[in-house]
Amino acid sequence: MSSAPDISTGTPSAGQDVPALAARTQEFVHDVVMPAEDRSDGDVTLAGGDGLRRELQAEAHRRGLLAPHAPVEHGGLGLSMSDRARVFEAAGRSLFGAMAINAAAPDEGNMHLLAHVATPAQQEQYLAPLVRGEVRSSFAMTEPAPGAGSDPAALSTTATRVPGGWRIDGRKTFITGADGAGFLIVMARTRGAAGERDGGTMFLTPADVPGLQVGRHVPTMDRSMVGGHCEVTFDGLVVPEEAVLGEVDAGFRYAQVRLGPARMTHVMRWLGAAVRAHEVAVEYAAGRMSFGGALADQGLAQQLIADNEIDLAGTRALLDVACAALDAGSPASQETSIPKVFGGEAIDRVVDRAMQLCGGLGVSADLPIARIAREVRPFRIYDGPSEVHRFAIAKRAAKAARRRASS
Repeated sequence: MSSAPDISTGTPSAGQDVPALAARTQEFVHDVVMPAEDRSDGDVTLAGGDGLRRELQAEAHRRGLLAPHAPVEHGGLGLSMSDRARVFEAAGRSLFGAMAINAAAPDEGNMHLLAHVATPAQQEQYLAPLVRGEVRSSFAMTEPAPGAGSDPAALSTTATRVPGGWRIDGRKTFITGADGAGFLIVMARTRGAAGERDGGTMFLTPADVPGLQVGRHVPTMDRSMVGGHCEVTFDGLVVPEEAVLGEVDAGFRYAQVRLGPARMTHVMRWLGAAVRAHEVAVEYAAGRMSFGGALADQGLAQQLIADNEIDLAGTRALLDVACAALDAGSPASQETSIPKVFGGEAIDRVVDRAMQLCGGLGVSADLPIARIAREVRPFRIYDGPSEVHRFAIAKRAAKAARRRASS
């Protein structure tokens, strides 16, 4: 295994008509996925949970839409970051759309990580069935306070060498998709103490093993993620040496392979949801008569509509810059932090304005806007709060300024 993880996401996708693929994805989402979302008000458990996931993914597979981001050799379509942007946006128009094409978090990010870091044997055991939709997965990093959260260095879950492998002990929380997952990627400390910025290692483990217990679902406002956001306990979980993903003590560095692209695919998906909310609101405003004319012709309503168009365009432009950098092999730390902050907040603004435009209907279940608002709000926290990214953006800018001054 190379000491430097390969973070490139590939060249533009050969053999794929991406606009046509995005159009077919949008058609599938509109005709098949949205009705399931509408019937359940976006609550995936009420809609059928894993059973619904398997049903939708079977239809996506039949239409040639399954896992557009995953490696071709494992059954995916092999799209680059730039090419998957429009496809994921099309899928994201439904809260269940990413799940339906097997591009939902955390599975999508885990596929990317496994494709770049896992050994061939690990890919055969874990990646291939994940791409085919036979199993789900989780990424177990976040811990109860004072453990790892926005600051990964606070990692307190430990992995200790034992004969034949490693013993993992600790507690995790907000582990998305853990209930019903086939396997987990676990971040544990193999060296040093909580607060030190190295010494983490990633491990692969099946979920149905002694010493691993999935606990309660943490109640959250979002309801579209299969398997919920769970508490997970590791109490004497023993994994073999070949369970190490990447290298021992290099887990934080290898995790970067996953984090930047995963943040951008989140932006892609929620951008699609925001576009849907905006389109619903503009259509409503164009037909709603108020104060002697269409609502869409009123000045204050026009400002809401225009600001939405600006936020959507700005998010898409920043996203495309980040995707191009990732495809070129750059870590793209700055390029991905910026659209994560701007996009997370802009998407929230777009959906909020759409709700305001629709008045009472906007907060009702008769339109999809209220449930979209419920789902996109946590994105300003998930995958790094806006404040943490702002801190990192400023630090990088100051570091670059000092470097220029000293040259």
